[in-house]
Amino acid sequence: MKVGKTEGPKRTRPVGPYAAKPEALPETPEARAASPAATASVMGIPEAEFTPRVRDAIMTLMHEVDRLKRELDQTRARAEDLARAADQDMLLPILNRRAFVREISRFIGFSERYGTPAAVIYFDLNNFKAVNDAYGHPAGDSVLRHFAELVSSQIRDTDILARIGGDEFGVILSHVTADQAAKKAASLVRSLRARPPVWQGKPVPLSFSHGVYELKAGEHPDSAIASADRAMYVQKNQPKR
Repeated sequence: MKVGKTEGPKRTRPVGPYAAKPEALPETPEARAASPAATASVMGIPEAEFTPRVRDAIMTLMHEVDRLKRELDQTRARAEDLARAADQDMLLPILNRRAFVREISRFIGFSERYGTPAAVIYFDLNNFKAVNDAYGHPAGDSVLRHFAELVSSQIRDTDILARIGGDEFGVILSHVTADQAAKKAASLVRSLRARPPVWQGKPVPLSFSHGVYELKAGEHPDSAIASADRAMYVQKNQPKR
């Protein structure tokens, strides 16, 4: 529990002609640096020429610089917001396909430059259309959120989760080989099966397929995604046990 700072009793201050003059605060280096005189010195204006008109001009210039700095900060903040919006899925609080492709390129670059392994897990929700048809689109959206939240809770901050299609998801695991990624995928599958999505108090039947692919140095990100997709279809078409 956070405890707020306890303030002591406030002192009253006399007002009117008998009020004591406030003590002058010591001038800090920062205050001196921000003063018109200091600015004039930096600009090379001789002290003898530091007239009231020059002082007013410098003050106007300082205010304009401050305004431009604020506008620049606001523009940067808006640009960051737009970049985040462009990378985020329209429904879920995870990355979209555009950002997923970029992140694969980044991890491929790490592999090429440093020999750092990374792998992709490609998930596909089977017969997801049947969920929308049977329960409605709000239920389908809830199922997608459940899937994304469950996977997000079981991967590291250095890993990437994205929705790369309507009912398709991709996970990039950093510093992981194909064998290690396969073990992680099996763990995620067990969790997803143990905790099915629930809509209006009832579990929604859902099955899914997945494939694992280790990224290779120098390959194109589209090729890597296609390879992960093919690995998923291989698993999907295997006889069910």
